[in-house]
Amino acid sequence: MKSIKNILLITSVLLFLWSCDEDGITTYAPYEPTPLPLEIPKLFSDNIIDPVIPFDNPQTVEGVNLGRKLFFDPILSGDNSQSCADCHAPENAFSDADRFSEGINGDLGTRNSMPIFNLAWNYDENFFWDGRAFSLENQALEPVVNPIEMHSDWKINAEKLANHAEYTELFYQAFGNVKIDSTLVTKAIAQFQRTLISANSRFDQHLLGTTTLTPQELNGFNIFMDESKGDCFHCHGNANNPLWTDNIFHNNGLDATFTDLGLGAKTGDPADNGKFRSPSLRNLAFTAPFMHDGRFATLEEVIIHYSEGLQHSSTIDPLMKAVENGGVQLSESDKSDLKAFLLSLSDPTFINNPDFQNPN
Repeated sequence: MKSIKNILLITSVLLFLWSCDEDGITTYAPYEPTPLPLEIPKLFSDNIIDPVIPFDNPQTVEGVNLGRKLFFDPILSGDNSQSCADCHAPENAFSDADRFSEGINGDLGTRNSMPIFNLAWNYDENFFWDGRAFSLENQALEPVVNPIEMHSDWKINAEKLANHAEYTELFYQAFGNVKIDSTLVTKAIAQFQRTLISANSRFDQHLLGTTTLTPQELNGFNIFMDESKGDCFHCHGNANNPLWTDNIFHNNGLDATFTDLGLGAKTGDPADNGKFRSPSLRNLAFTAPFMHDGRFATLEEVIIHYSEGLQHSSTIDPLMKAVENGGVQLSESDKSDLKAFLLSLSDPTFINNPDFQNPN
């Protein structure tokens, strides 16, 4: 008798939540998603302002769960073979270990996939190496339709998701009884991406007083901050900037002439040619290769570039003042110490966080 009562109770609840109107269209009872405030690390709350959360896309448990599933699901690609995570893998701090990512048709891009973490603090809301996307939600639109990436169609994707029993329920839970479209898909993915917070490196622990850096790492930090040596902090911040980037576009002396205009292709201003966003220095142990085109396979090559490989051009950033000498001319021991410090900004707990792995 007890089991029959339980079945009747469950059935009545389901009938309340799910019914059909006179035209046979499925409708749902009003549903309120569960708020999920970001877990903001102490170093962030102590040093920088609140994260950027759009008023029309608040963080919710249901939205993040949906976005996580979509991020790892190849359903958004033209042939159902490739997901966002194929070019932004958790083990690579959500970047790509290959220099150029391969699309579903075997085509290669021309830039290295940027890592994804701490994006909720990108205050200018311009994304990609050249800043062409104006929000995190907008950023997810292009790769899906790009012919050399996922090569799909948003209308077709909306139909696939609407005809998928599991996704129909997940979208309802996250956004209510609304029609599935690209806006909702990218809102969910952006919610998941905003949870990808990295703030537990050895250097973070050092600042919090829970660990001690080696003499080599400490000397490397001093080189990083010294204008007469590494002079790195102007573009990448200091211990008071836990993002380790200024999120500004710079020409950092990679080329004397440009085959990729970077920011200039977006703005149309020749003064912006060769400028690319400064990436965060966090998680360099996992994000090789480096630079917008992945030209440097190792961190040693990056340091050599700034030490003796700078190229002069008409738009080179004034911060690259050592260009007249080819670079800052670090000694071999300084290079080694600087590398040790930079690696202390890597966060193994981030790439192994179970909340950031494939749920499918």
